[in-house]
Amino acid sequence: MLYLSTRGHPDRKHFCDILLEGLAPDGGLYLPEHYPLIDDAQLTQLRKAYHEQGYAELAFQILSLYIDDIPAADLQALCAKTYTAEVFGTGEIVPLRHLEDGLWLEALSNGPTLAFKDMAMQLLGNLFEYELARRGEELNILGATSGDTGSAAEYAMRGKKGVRVFMLSPHGRMSPFQQAQMFSLQDPNIHNIAIEGVFDDCQDIVKAVSNDLDFKRRYQIGTVNSINWARLLAQVVYYFAGYFQATSDNAQRVSFTVPSGNFGNVCAGHVARQMGLPIATLVVATNENDVLDEFFRTGSYRVRGSADTHETSSPSMDISKASNFERFVFDLLGRDAARCKALFGDALSREGRFDLGADPVFADAAVRYGFRSGKSTHANRLQTIKDTFERFGVMIDTHTADGVKVAREHLQAGVPMVVLETALPIKFAATIVEALGREPERPAKFEGIEALPKRVQVMPADTARVQAYIAEHCPRA
Repeated sequence: MLYLSTRGHPDRKHFCDILLEGLAPDGGLYLPEHYPLIDDAQLTQLRKAYHEQGYAELAFQILSLYIDDIPAADLQALCAKTYTAEVFGTGEIVPLRHLEDGLWLEALSNGPTLAFKDMAMQLLGNLFEYELARRGEELNILGATSGDTGSAAEYAMRGKKGVRVFMLSPHGRMSPFQQAQMFSLQDPNIHNIAIEGVFDDCQDIVKAVSNDLDFKRRYQIGTVNSINWARLLAQVVYYFAGYFQATSDNAQRVSFTVPSGNFGNVCAGHVARQMGLPIATLVVATNENDVLDEFFRTGSYRVRGSADTHETSSPSMDISKASNFERFVFDLLGRDAARCKALFGDALSREGRFDLGADPVFADAAVRYGFRSGKSTHANRLQTIKDTFERFGVMIDTHTADGVKVAREHLQAGVPMVVLETALPIKFAATIVEALGREPERPAKFEGIEALPKRVQVMPADTARVQAYIAEHCPRA
C-alpha cells in the first residue's frame, strides 16, 4: 500500500515513512492510493474476529490492510499491547450503550485521559517507539490541541524512548481540568506551550513549521494531530466495532453522529464507509463554530478569523479551520489533486474561503458520501445534558451533548444511530454543574489535579518563537 498527497506531490510513500512525517512536502495530507474494499465475506470475518478475539484483533486485521512495511507478527503485538482492559478499563474497549429508541452511545473515553483521542494516540505512541527503535532515530513531535489531543498525546508519549513532545494550546481557552492534565506532567520529554490566541493560531504554527522543510528535517519534526494518517487510521477501527455491536448481520445499516471541529474523527468514518462498511449517514455535529455545518448545508467553506471564533462550553470544537477536511474534499473532487491544491493551498490562503455550492460535485457530499450536519448551542447543550440525565440516568459531556442533540434531528426508522462519545463529563465540570446542579464523578487518580505544579511556557502566536524554543530544547540532528 502506497500513499499520495492530496495536493499532487509525485512521491509515493510507505506507511512507516508517513507515520514519522506528518504533512506531505507540498503541504498536502496523505491518503492511500485506494481504499481497500471489504466484501461481505470479509465483513463477516471481521465481525467474528471482534466478537471472538476482541478489539485488538479487529484493529490488527483492519490496520493490516493499510500497513505492509511492519511484519504482521509485530503489528499484531503492537495492537495487543495497546488495546487492553488495563489501559481502557474494560475488555470491550468501546462498549455500546442503548440510550433510547434508535439511539446509541459508543463509549470511546475509557482511556488514560478520559477522551476519545486515547483510542488512536495510545497506538501511535507504540508505533512511534517501535519504528524509531527500528531505525535508530529520534522524533520531535509538534502538535496543536484545542483540549483533548494534547493530553492524549502527552500521556501516550511520556517516557517513550527517542520521542519529545512540543504541544501548542490556546492560552486560557481549555477547561481547568484539561489544562491540569497537560501542564501537571513533569516528564522531561514533554513541553507545553500556551499560545496567546485561538486553536487555529496553534494549528497554523504547526503547519508553518511542517512546511519549513529545512527546519523539519534538521530537527526531525513529526506530528500527532489528525493530519497524521496513522492516527486517523486507528480511528477507523471503532466504526467497525460500533457497527458490529449495533447489528446482527451484514444486511443492516447504521448511521453515526460525530461531534466535530477538525474533521478527523468523522473523516475516519468516511474512510470506513469507503471501505464498504454499511454506513447509511455520517452526521457532523458542530457547536457555535459551525464552519462545517455551513459547508454541508450550502457548499461554502468559510474560515473564521480569531475574533470570530467563539469560546464555547464545548471547547474542543472551537475550531474554524478544519485540517482534515481537505482529505474529504479530495475524494469529493474525484481525487483531482490540482483542484484540491487550488482550493486549500491558494483560495483559502488568499481569500479565506471557497464555494462548491454551484458545483455538481457538491450534491455528492450527501448523495454519494452520506454526509449530513447540524449545530448545537450552549442552551442546547444544557438542555440535552439535563434531559439525558433525568430520563436515562446517563451523564454526558458537552461535546457528546452536541452530538446527541444533532443526532435526534437525523434519525431514520430502522437504522440505529450511534453517537460517538468524546469525553467523560469531569473534563467539563463547570457546564455539568450549570446543567445538573451537581459535580460529575472524578476518577480517583485525578483527585486534586488542578492544584498540582504546572510546567508551561506562554508565547505569542509567532512561528519563529516556537521554532527557537524547539531548537533550544532538542539536539540538532
